Amino acid sequence: MGKYVMLIHGGAVTTDPSSITPEKEAALKEGLEAALQGGWEILNRGGTALDAVEAAVMSMENNELFNAGRGGMFTLNGDVETESSIMDGATLRGGAVSGLKFIKNPVALARLVMEKCKHTFLTAEGAHEFALAQGLTLQDPSYFKTDEQREEWLEILQDAEKKSANGHDTVGAVALDQHGNLACATSTGGIEGKLRGRVGDSCIYGGGSYANNEVCAASCTGDGEIIMLAACAHEVYALRKYQKLSIEKAARGAVEVYADKLQGDRGIIALDPEGNIALESNTNVFRRAYRVEEEEPFVDIWMKK
Repeated sequence: MGKYVMLIHGGAVTTDPSSITPEKEAALKEGLEAALQGGWEILNRGGTALDAVEAAVMSMENNELFNAGRGGMFTLNGDVETESSIMDGATLRGGAVSGLKFIKNPVALARLVMEKCKHTFLTAEGAHEFALAQGLTLQDPSYFKTDEQREEWLEILQDAEKKSANGHDTVGAVALDQHGNLACATSTGGIEGKLRGRVGDSCIYGGGSYANNEVCAASCTGDGEIIMLAACAHEVYALRKYQKLSIEKAARGAVEVYADKLQGDRGIIALDPEGNIALESNTNVFRRAYRVEEEEPFVDIWMKK
């Protein structure tokens, strides 16, 4: 059995440090630790990378401090629309969903699309119908609408230029299991004050998520529009595969690619088949955590410049 690694993120954003109180920082770290532990325990007992990334992301979807599942950002008209994707590096199969309003764990539905559907991406009504057909219980929309997100939405309606401390966070996970398989999963509630029907990078293969056993697994966060247009997750893959860069340099290259034309926040976590780790961003906040085998876990939210 080989090396195993669990690596997660809870969003990258450039924000005023004073907007994250010590109490909120402690709560965010606690949420990251819980998600990391959930995925790591699966890897530790010989489980699959696919199960581990799903478990870690589900943990953050259930935590209203993260912009995914419960706690997703409001659209301009006051709804919460979520999206997610999951990809198996061993088979190159994936599942993606978007435009969800009633699904507690978008990543679980993405996994069902991957395993039970002839398609690889379902959206809106079709995704909800598929969820019902698979026996998932739908949530009342009020479940997703937390008081904090509602307050931020009301402020955004009054000030179109406002950016919240949560901003455009996304949650994600990449893992290497003891069998040598890589996987990734990404999930988000999108950006605050988005138009109805807006789709971000979290559900786009090669945009916000990508996994291939031979090269790497990557999950992105930040401004979804520029991450999609720069194909950031695939850029990590391409720099590793074709330029033979280390995973750290490949992730840094993907954070910087076309930064002159596509300006905004980017954060990337990535793993290579040997279990080497990359955590790169151009932001001052990047909520991230990892654990390599039995070593002590690493958890932090600030990026040192």
